Amino acid sequence: MNFSGKYQMQSQENFETFMKAVGMPDDFIQKGKDIKGMSEVVHDGNHFKFTVTTGSKVIQNEFNLGEECEIEFLTGEKVKAVVQLEGENKLVTTLKGVKSVTEFNGDTAISTMTLGDIVFKRISKKI
Repeated sequence: MNFSGKYQMQSQENFETFMKAVGMPDDFIQKGKDIKGMSEVVHDGNHFKFTVTTGSKVIQNEFNLGEECEIEFLTGEKVKAVVQLEGENKLVTTLKGVKSVTEFNGDTAISTMTLGDIVFKRISKKI
């Protein structure tokens, strides 16, 4: 399965609660809660490049499955992580105690981030 494409955020759950829990400033949370972010995925074999654009903020991360890499966290901090493929359609990693799962199903990408008992879910559609 190839995950390449552009995905537009359609809906999200628990954005404000989750962002506060990971230490995002209130002004960023207020600005970001209504922005329909865009993600572009370039997938070639075991190599992935994610570009996430939320308003004027752009985060770009590249990694090879199963290899340690540096990923920019939501707060802008660079952290070391290993991204694994679970099954045929889930990318899974843990960053600073946050479990991140991105599941691709047809033209839908569902990203779930879990910190303790707080679950942030974002649903995007391929455009």
